Amino acid sequence: MKTTAFSFSGSDFHLIKKHNSLRLAFLLIFLFSATADLFAQRGKVNEDSLYIREHYNKIEKMIPMRDGVKLFTAIYIPKDISASKKYPILLNRTPYSSAPYGETMFKTVLGPSMNFARDGYIVVYQDVRGKYMSEGDFEAYRPFIREKKSKTDIDESSDTFDTIDWLIKNIQDNNGKVGSWGISAPGYYATMTAVDAHPALKVASPQAPVTDWYMGDDRHHNGAFFLMGTFAFISSYGAPRPVPTPKGTPAFSNYGTPDSYEFYKNLGPLKNVNEKIFKHENRIWNQLMEHEVYDEFWQSRTPVPHLKNIKPAVMVVGGWFDQEDLYGPLKTYQGIENNKPKSPNLLVMGPWIHGGWARGTGESLGNIRFGSKTSAFYQSEIELPYFNHFLKDKQDPKLPKAFIFETGSNEWKKYDQWPPKNSVEKKLYLHANGKLSFEPSGGNAATSFDEYTSDPAKPVPYTSEIRIIRGSDYMYEDQRFAATRPDVLVYESDVLKEDVAISGNVFADLFVSTTGTDADFVVKLIDVYPGDAPNDSPVNPSMKMGGFQLLIRGEVMRAKFRNSFSKPEAMTPNKVERVKFDMQDAAHRFKKGHKIMIQVQSSWFPLVDRNPQKFVNIYQATEADFQSAKHRIYTSGTSGSYVGVRVIE
Repeated sequence: MKTTAFSFSGSDFHLIKKHNSLRLAFLLIFLFSATADLFAQRGKVNEDSLYIREHYNKIEKMIPMRDGVKLFTAIYIPKDISASKKYPILLNRTPYSSAPYGETMFKTVLGPSMNFARDGYIVVYQDVRGKYMSEGDFEAYRPFIREKKSKTDIDESSDTFDTIDWLIKNIQDNNGKVGSWGISAPGYYATMTAVDAHPALKVASPQAPVTDWYMGDDRHHNGAFFLMGTFAFISSYGAPRPVPTPKGTPAFSNYGTPDSYEFYKNLGPLKNVNEKIFKHENRIWNQLMEHEVYDEFWQSRTPVPHLKNIKPAVMVVGGWFDQEDLYGPLKTYQGIENNKPKSPNLLVMGPWIHGGWARGTGESLGNIRFGSKTSAFYQSEIELPYFNHFLKDKQDPKLPKAFIFETGSNEWKKYDQWPPKNSVEKKLYLHANGKLSFEPSGGNAATSFDEYTSDPAKPVPYTSEIRIIRGSDYMYEDQRFAATRPDVLVYESDVLKEDVAISGNVFADLFVSTTGTDADFVVKLIDVYPGDAPNDSPVNPSMKMGGFQLLIRGEVMRAKFRNSFSKPEAMTPNKVERVKFDMQDAAHRFKKGHKIMIQVQSSWFPLVDRNPQKFVNIYQATEADFQSAKHRIYTSGTSGSYVGVRVIE
C-alpha cells in the first residue's frame, strides 16, 4: 500500500541504494522541481493579492432580508468605478465563510478566477443565513417555497432576490447586471439564484452544485450512505452555532490512527457515531440518521423540480473525477433542459476533481495526463467570455450546448446536445469465465452465474492507500488492488481492435440473488492499459503503467431500494431479482489495444457504510444485525447482467 503520491518500487530503491550518485541526482531533481513549483505558486498568489489591494476597495454590509434577518456581505469594488465606467456585479453566496473579515482585510483571489478581477467586476461574497457572520438559522438545503404568503416565507431564492435588489440600489455606478457562481454548496446557492430570479440576474453558473444529498451528491448514492466523507464533513458543518462568529467549528480529528479502514471498523454500526462521538448534538447528522429513505424531507430539498421558466443564461460546470458532486451538474443541466428554457443553458464537463477547474492547471490527476492545461483553457476561453457576453455586452463566444472533455483521447468535444446525437445505447454483457463483450450470451434460462461471499467483517477497501481523510485519489486510482480479492468479480473484454468512445449515461442492470435479505452492489467501469503502456506518470516516473486499471466510473446501489427509494423492500433469499441503477455520465475513449473491464463487489469501505445484508434500518442497526452472505451475479439468457453505455458512432 502507498502512503504518498510519490514512491519508489522495490527494484528502484535497491538500484538507488546501490548507486549513491544516482540517488543524490534523483533527489536533487525532485527537490528542485518541487521547490520551483512552490515558489511559482507563491509568486502568483502574491501578485494576485497585490493586484486586488491596488485596484479594489472593500466594504462590509449587513443586508436586510424581507423577514428582518440581516446577512453579512463583503463587497469588493473597483477603485476606478464611476458614472462613466460602470461594472456588473458577481455574487457568491456561501456557507463556508466570506473571510477574511474586516474592511482592511482582502481575499487573495477574487471571482471565479483572477481573470474577472483583472477584467473589472464588483465581486460580492455573502455568508448565507445562519452561517458565520450572518444572522438567522441555518438549514442545509432549505426547501423552496413556491407560493410565498408572508414575509416570513423565506428560502434561498428569496434571500438571493433581496440581496440582489439591495446591491443594485445601493452600490453606486453598477451597470444593473448581476451574475452568480459557486462551487459545491455555493453551487447549490447559485442554482437557487436562477429560481424565481431577480430581473437583474443575467447569468448563473452552478459549478459542481449540490443537487440531491440522497440520490447522488455527497451524503448518499442510490440510497447507500457515504460514511467517510459525511462523518468528516458534518462533524464541522452540522455543529451548533449559537451566535454569529467569524470562526468555524473544527472538524473531528481524534481518529487515533492514520488508517480510516481501522477507525471505521472499530467504530462499529452507524448508531455508534452519536453514542460515542456526537452525543446527538450535531443537528445535520441527526437529520441524516432520521431519514433513511427518500421521504418528503429529502424530496423537498432538491431544486430540480423547480428548474422551470429559468430566465437567466446558465452555465453548469462539473468534473469527470469529482469525488463529491458529479451527480449535481448533470442533473441540474438536464433539469433545466427538460423544461426547454428560452435562455442559453450550457454544460461544461472537464477532467477535474471537485472544483479542479478553479485551481491548478488541470494537466493531470495522479498518474494520468490530460495533455493540456484544461483549467486555464476553461477559465480564459469558456468561463470569462460567457460571463462577459451577458454582463458586459461583449461578443458572443458562440459556445456549443455541451463543451465536453473526452478522457482517453484527451480532446475537447463540442456537441449541440447532451448526450450527443450520434451516441447510441449499447450493452456490455457479463459472461461466464470473466468475459465481457457487447454480445449477449445465448439461451433463456438463468443457468450461468458467478458467486462470491461478502463479509461485513472484511469489507472491500475503497483504496489501496493508508489515509484517514477520503481525498480524491480513489476516483482515478489503479484498481488492481481490488481485482485480486475473492469477493470482487472481474469481467474483461478482449483487446480492443478499434477505439470505443462513450458519451452519456452509464447504468448497471444486474440480475442477482443473495442468501441474505439486503445487499449493496458496487459496479466499476475500468479502462485497462496495454502491457507495454509507457511509464509516463507525472508524479512518479517509476510507476509501471503497463496493465494499469483506470477507474472511469464507479457507483453503488443499496438493493432494498431497487423498486423504490421511498419504500424499501427486503430481498427474498435465493430469488433472482433485478437491480438496475444510475452510474452517472461519462465521456471516455477506450483506445485500440486497451481492454474494458467491469468489477462487481458488495462493499466499498469506508467510503460507503457497511450493509448488514439483513433488511433493517441501517442507521439503527446493531452489531448483531451484520451477517455474511453469498451473492450471485447472473450472466445468461433473459437474466444476463450488463452495464449500459452510450457509444459514439
